[in-house]
Amino acid sequence: MASDPKETQALAREAFVYAYPLLFNYKTLYQQTQRPDFAGYVGGFNRFRHYARPSSPDDTDIVTPNNDTPYSWCWLDLRREPIALSVPDVEAGRYYVLPAHDLYTHYLPMVGTRARGNHRGTYLFVGPTWEGEVPAGVVEIRATSWIVGCLGRTSLDGLDDVDGLRAVQRQYRLMPLSELAASKPPPPVPPIAFPVWDEERALGPGFVSYLNFILSLVQPHPSEADLLARFSRIGIGPNRPFDAESLDPSTRAAMAAGVEEGLGNIRSALVAARGSRGLFGDRTHHGTDFVRRAAGVMVGIYGLPDEEAIYEAVGLDDRGEPLHGSRRYQLRFPPQPPARLFWSVTMYRLPEQWLAANPIDRYSIGDRSRGIVRDADGSLTIRIQTESPGPEHGANWLPSPPGPFYLVMRFYGPTREALSGTWTVPRAVRVPAPS
Repeated sequence: MASDPKETQALAREAFVYAYPLLFNYKTLYQQTQRPDFAGYVGGFNRFRHYARPSSPDDTDIVTPNNDTPYSWCWLDLRREPIALSVPDVEAGRYYVLPAHDLYTHYLPMVGTRARGNHRGTYLFVGPTWEGEVPAGVVEIRATSWIVGCLGRTSLDGLDDVDGLRAVQRQYRLMPLSELAASKPPPPVPPIAFPVWDEERALGPGFVSYLNFILSLVQPHPSEADLLARFSRIGIGPNRPFDAESLDPSTRAAMAAGVEEGLGNIRSALVAARGSRGLFGDRTHHGTDFVRRAAGVMVGIYGLPDEEAIYEAVGLDDRGEPLHGSRRYQLRFPPQPPARLFWSVTMYRLPEQWLAANPIDRYSIGDRSRGIVRDADGSLTIRIQTESPGPEHGANWLPSPPGPFYLVMRFYGPTREALSGTWTVPRAVRVPAPS
């Protein structure tokens, strides 16, 4: 261990920022594959769990869930052999994306409408050092970790489209390479002893024990060799034993201070961010900007990269004050928001960042919402308040919770204006209560 407390604190700060995406990706992995009592349990590895309905306040698997594209979750264990994903021909007009990510939360090459069209195909996910023959007509996607996650999305056009959604989801299929190629499977691999997730431990010096476990399942990029060598001075390394409680008090205090500094750096990056631009992407996109990568995980882990969707968060009103259910607001969209596919506005309660329960079970409004009423010039004015605005405005009402909340705008297939940030984001304008 580093002997100088200042050096220890600095290394802990840097290492925690580096580790933050791996830690909270692991949290989801652990809960969804190792905890059958967890509401979001997917059933283990190499299988899908589909959500063939819009999200609700009961869905707390991840923060900021959306109602545009119900989810299809899976986690792939590539240690024994590669896993194939087959997708069907998807009808024109239905958007889907199956964005696989490694344990760093870096995205792998995309499968979906934007990247490959809506035609059927088969894709083979292989581990970092796998060597073998890929069947003809199958696209290889190489991962940098032996476990890969995927939060798939398929568009839903209202409740009467649920059967159509399910028909597509049922045709997303996973199978081992040996089944695809009708060959003999390789020998089984040992089961993994996943450490129990403890968030308090992960947000303190104990983060090192989780990181050391996760590092045994990844292939670090060569550019990070020197970084990881420096981190080894505070006990970091693949499968290296680490017990925070056994540290001397000054070392433990220095590491705890470094973690707090790291959290502060991540939060500061969020304040400086302009929407979601640049927060989500692949390894090439993130480079060595570990703080920005961590900020994306903190604000909305598994957010899609810019080319798929742009997210704009609105947490303040036109007076610069936090949005709160004790007030009324209007949000006015021009006739052509910057989305080539579709767009929406979703309400989230704070501090949980989950959907807010309301008497009409409406959690979002967008260009596909049934019955919305446009203004004379084609604009759309959304009414945001806890009580109904009355029958004449009810179709455009997005109910707010009684306490603090914020809004997330999603633009799928963003235009050049959205990607560049030159489009003016609508403000939540505070309006007086009727006299």
